[in-house]
Amino acid sequence: MNNAEQQSSEVTKNKPGNKVSSVIRKGWLSLQNVTLLRGGSKDFWFVLNTESLTWYKDDEEKEKRYVLLLDGLKIRDIETGFFGKKHVFALFYPDNRNVYKDYKQVELCAESAELVDSWKASFLRAGVYPSKAKSEKAEQSDNSSLDASEPQLERQVEIIRNLVDSYMKIVIKTQLDLVPKLLMHMLVNEIKTFLKGELLPNLYQAGDLNSLMSESLGVQQKRDEMVRVYDAMKEALNIISEVSMSTVSTPIPPPVNDDWLQNDNSAGGLAAPGSTGPPPPSPTANRRPPPPPPGGWNASNTGSIKGSASRQPPSVPSKTGSGQLPSPLIPQ
Repeated sequence: MNNAEQQSSEVTKNKPGNKVSSVIRKGWLSLQNVTLLRGGSKDFWFVLNTESLTWYKDDEEKEKRYVLLLDGLKIRDIETGFFGKKHVFALFYPDNRNVYKDYKQVELCAESAELVDSWKASFLRAGVYPSKAKSEKAEQSDNSSLDASEPQLERQVEIIRNLVDSYMKIVIKTQLDLVPKLLMHMLVNEIKTFLKGELLPNLYQAGDLNSLMSESLGVQQKRDEMVRVYDAMKEALNIISEVSMSTVSTPIPPPVNDDWLQNDNSAGGLAAPGSTGPPPPSPTANRRPPPPPPGGWNASNTGSIKGSASRQPPSVPSKTGSGQLPSPLIPQ
């Protein structure tokens, strides 16, 4: 039905009462707000003549639904919104009388803008003209009504603005979250497809495989540098090992025991710097023999003890005429 061919003709019909009317146009149109649930539409076959607009159930024109007289009617366009796909125009009375049943206007819909323009041209031929612009008084009355309802409109606008802002925030957050993930997903899939299907043929197509496996200049320089460092470290370790093996360390001699000097100085006092005399005997003559080891007493030990006991005690050095002790010997 929607794809039926529109018909426009200048056919003259004879009606009862010898009234002659000229048919201007015939075709399918959708009548809005005629279903049980308002907001729907239904297709009818419309016949437009110079005096009335009649619509039938189908194009056979047997079952007539309604006849609308054109006297006093005006035509205007209806906005269907941003997402609306239909093209709607309406017939109405300027004094806000009911046009069809309890409707203030009859809304007709066509499939394309060209059909709407052709129907509007046909209504112009029938004497139905577009509505004129509002007069200044009507505009002033509208402005006053808007001023009266301004607080309510402001509240409604504020609510709508808040809803739009929250919705846009949700949309922006969703886009910021999904777009990077989608990009990464697409990149990973593209790389996966390339690795599975195109990488190996491209490698074989590149040329000599030996040239592909050859070492690059940067890697070769790095390898040579590492070899030089390794050789230098190896040579340094060899030198260190040779030095450590050929060097002989001498132990440090024990410190000299000079306690006997302190004892002699404390017993006889310091010698005069200008005194002369024979040097004192070696302090080793006045030392006692070391004690025998424990548990080691035997005949040899007893004999040595007896021999040592039979020895004469060391001679005491004679005093000099000055009455001072000679200066001790300093070991060299």
